[in-house]
Amino acid sequence: MKNYRIILIAALLATIAFFPELSAQNQTKSGAPVIPVPSGEVRKGSPKAGTAPKIQIGKAETNKLSNGLTVIVVENHKLPRVSFRVFVNYDPVQEKESAGYIDMMGELLTKGTTTRTKAKIDEEVDFIGASLSSDPNGVSGACLSKHTDKLLNLMSDVLLNPAFPEAELEKAKRRQESNLASAKDDANAIAANVSSVLRYGKDHPYGEVMTEESLAKINLDQIRKHYETYLKPGIAYLVVVGDISKADAMAKAEKYFGKWANAKVPEHKYATPKAPEKVQVDLVHKPGAVQSAINITYPVELPQNSPDVIPARLMNVILGGYFNSRVNANLREGHGYTYGARTALSADELVGNFNATAGVRNAVTDSSIIEFLKELNRLRTEKVPAEELQLVKNVLTGQFSQNLEQPGTIANFALNIARYNLPADYYEKYLEKLQNVTAEQVQAMAQKYIHPDRAHILVVGNKEDVAERLKQFSKDGKVNLYDIYGNPVKDAKVSIPAGVTAQTVLSDYVNAIGGVQKINELKDLQSSMVMSMPGQSFNMTTAQKGGKKIVVDMMMGGQVISHRVFDGEKAMESGMGGERALEGEELEDLKEQALFSKEANYASAGYKLALKGIEAIEGKNAYILEVERPDGKKTTEYYDMTTSLKVREVATQPGMDGQPTTVTINFGDYKAVNGVLFPHSLSVSGIFPVPMKGAVTEMKANAGVDDKAFQLK
Repeated sequence: MKNYRIILIAALLATIAFFPELSAQNQTKSGAPVIPVPSGEVRKGSPKAGTAPKIQIGKAETNKLSNGLTVIVVENHKLPRVSFRVFVNYDPVQEKESAGYIDMMGELLTKGTTTRTKAKIDEEVDFIGASLSSDPNGVSGACLSKHTDKLLNLMSDVLLNPAFPEAELEKAKRRQESNLASAKDDANAIAANVSSVLRYGKDHPYGEVMTEESLAKINLDQIRKHYETYLKPGIAYLVVVGDISKADAMAKAEKYFGKWANAKVPEHKYATPKAPEKVQVDLVHKPGAVQSAINITYPVELPQNSPDVIPARLMNVILGGYFNSRVNANLREGHGYTYGARTALSADELVGNFNATAGVRNAVTDSSIIEFLKELNRLRTEKVPAEELQLVKNVLTGQFSQNLEQPGTIANFALNIARYNLPADYYEKYLEKLQNVTAEQVQAMAQKYIHPDRAHILVVGNKEDVAERLKQFSKDGKVNLYDIYGNPVKDAKVSIPAGVTAQTVLSDYVNAIGGVQKINELKDLQSSMVMSMPGQSFNMTTAQKGGKKIVVDMMMGGQVISHRVFDGEKAMESGMGGERALEGEELEDLKEQALFSKEANYASAGYKLALKGIEAIEGKNAYILEVERPDGKKTTEYYDMTTSLKVREVATQPGMDGQPTTVTINFGDYKAVNGVLFPHSLSVSGIFPVPMKGAVTEMKANAGVDDKAFQLK
């Protein structure tokens, strides 16, 4: 079979410079705010305790409109700017089989009203140099104070007269489809989804996860009904901060939001999720993964107005909330297991959570968990030294003071005080309370909120590499298997039929695609393919001759991005980045892909093969073959037990950041060309943040390829 994996990986990596927006990856459902914690290096040397600095926060004036809308005004006339936030404080709502529609409702608020199109809204916002955004709880905006009326006119129109255009819903669903496809191959995204399900359960709003199935069921009726039911002024706050007087703010609130009709909003109560009675070890199998994503997590009862919030968050920062934290110093600096280990403690009125995370190599997955547990227990049993405690207090003090410079911080403070019934001077006294936290209090917080003996230890990684070593953390030696959305997976333990070996699997495959005789009848092969992902597409053409020569061109907009040639002995690559000779592993890659069917060549070329087992791929069982090339490069290949065709190939390649990444290619739509079956559709994930889809537009054999095509320049 034509070696699409190497062709695609080499070509796709050559295009990275042309997709800068893809170099970066894309809150809790309650929207509960979290006091920010710092990241990065902190200063060296002995920290000194001092008097907490006085924090001057503008006084919040509160009043209500006749429709029940609470208006909070914080005057600040230092700059001629003003910000507005409308926050509707309804209870979390279960979305059930249509998980995701509430977020989509929030996104669509600014996509058109009964009087303005999305384009018109964007144009008006840009014209006054303002900002405008929306979410499931309302709308936010900021502008120069002279444009206040224009912005409020837009905000009120968006909030009170949304049109929810069908076309915008379809666009939003397409974007979410891409996000879901990307997340399916992202170990951290998988861990986040499954952690939510394990912590809260699927019968709790925080445990609901959007899937392809739930996305497909989202419709405008659900979105409109949610909007009409829950977005009411009686449970809403309008927070106004900046260059505006209280009297003016109240007058404008009445003018633009006074006609917002009020109505009773349903209330919802949910059972409080509990941590497991004993450690539960959970695993999501990620085929071919060379790294594991670790999450040690459980729900926590810590409401925002609890007196524990400040000392508990200080405790968490010491443990894993900044670069020099204990878990990062241990796992990264001390052992070199990871690029970063973190912990988070989230406060929430309904239910919060604790989560410790790290991405580590497969070989040290169990060792990393041991070190995590060691640090969690140490904080429970030992008092924090005075120097370490003061250092972290100083770091948090600096971070808190720095955040006061952000325009939205004061608005959030005012909103938090109102939502959570905090004392009016809560944030003015925050640093004083922080400095007064003792080592004894930190240890008490650890004993109250850190429970390594009642946690979910979740690992997203390669089952073959890590499952056995995870059993040591479970009292009964049990490892629970889940899919990427937190659904339990029954380990079928399908036995390999008698007489089936790696060699027979390959032989069946070669026969299924046409047999050795048909493959040997191929003299040359030419193909054209379109590769696409959201917002981008490019063309790739390939020509092979005699199973010994190949040329691959990747083009975008008629321009050649990458040109690779192997003349049977030497290989070169040229393109926008210049020209270079290909040697070592890259040369071996081109030799392999020049073959019409690399699989038919495994036995004679000295490849090492191992039949590793059986796994379900898209609901159909497939044999798993581990293939090692003579130069040591390994791939994992999956062959459908019914059709004998290859359906997946997994390999480790350098990622966009230079670190190892798992690249997965799924094959489908096999069609005959000169009597040999070749896949005509495929998907590639792991190179870019979003998967790419490929479709063969033309493939022909024995049409004659001129030797000049393989000449090296």
